[in-house]
Amino acid sequence: MKYCAANNIELTESLQMEFFNSGLGKNITFVRPAYFVISGFIGIPNIMYYYVFLFIIYLVSVLGNTAVMTVIILDHNLRTPKYVAVFNLAFVDLFGSCALVPKVLDIFLFHHRYIPYVNCLIFMFFCFTCFSMQALNLVALAYDRLVAIIFPLHYQVKVTHRFMFCLITSFWLFVITVVLIAVGLLTRLSFCNSVVIKSYFCDHGPVYRLSCNDVTPSRAIAGLLPVLILWLPLIFILASYCCIAYSLSKISTAQERVKAFKTCTGHLSLVAIYFLPIIFVYCFSGTIHPNARIINLSLTAVIPPMLNPIIYVFQTKEITESLKKLLKMARGQSKIATKHM
Repeated sequence: MKYCAANNIELTESLQMEFFNSGLGKNITFVRPAYFVISGFIGIPNIMYYYVFLFIIYLVSVLGNTAVMTVIILDHNLRTPKYVAVFNLAFVDLFGSCALVPKVLDIFLFHHRYIPYVNCLIFMFFCFTCFSMQALNLVALAYDRLVAIIFPLHYQVKVTHRFMFCLITSFWLFVITVVLIAVGLLTRLSFCNSVVIKSYFCDHGPVYRLSCNDVTPSRAIAGLLPVLILWLPLIFILASYCCIAYSLSKISTAQERVKAFKTCTGHLSLVAIYFLPIIFVYCFSGTIHPNARIINLSLTAVIPPMLNPIIYVFQTKEITESLKKLLKMARGQSKIATKHM
């Protein structure tokens, strides 16, 4: 029945587009549909359990990232350049989760598959901006670890609050500009074949492939985006850890090497969680079932924002101690309040 529903949606939309185009005349070359239809997750058995899973992930992401941001704001000891980047990562994870998951649940759980044209482009812009900033934020944290280990005596000079703010701001401006170009190019396309997006959200690739006119600029930016926001950041991070490994090999004692490397474990975990699933999907996307690909892509978008705060709480001593301190203060204040009552 679910497969029939998917086919009926595509058939209905195809007939509507054909009828619409027949009344436009041959000289009309630009068609902007009133809405798109999101078709992902159709025909997957027991998909309701996956929606519950997404909702739990969303709750953990919101609570975890809010907690990390609150601890950094309240504890003056954590107001260092490194934690400027950590705070920005928590903000991006929180913002990205709030932009993606509630809308996805609304589309599929409450069957609101029809999304207006403009809303779809806005949805795409915010999702891609947050996904891209996650990767570039990991670059900022990699640079912090690189300088801290290779140039420890110059760390206070090279990594300042002003430098980190400027770096994060430049990343935001870069990502917003690139994503705006990618989304803006879609407004020049005519959608006269279909309005059914074969993805779980307003994804750039599935949207521009629906066009019936020249998609060369959109195809070019679609090929450039992964290079700018995925492969180049990954290359920089890997190169920085090669330099770190070379620097650690010169340290005389194994105990000092392990101590220095422990400061990188949290960041390395974040890098693995973010990049490995995406690389897996890219490498094996042609061999796996389309439904499996959609689920894998959705997991790569929601799992890192959930795990990032957990990793930083458990693997970063400063945040763990600060969280314990704040919890003790909260308990003490609650006891005082109960006594007065």
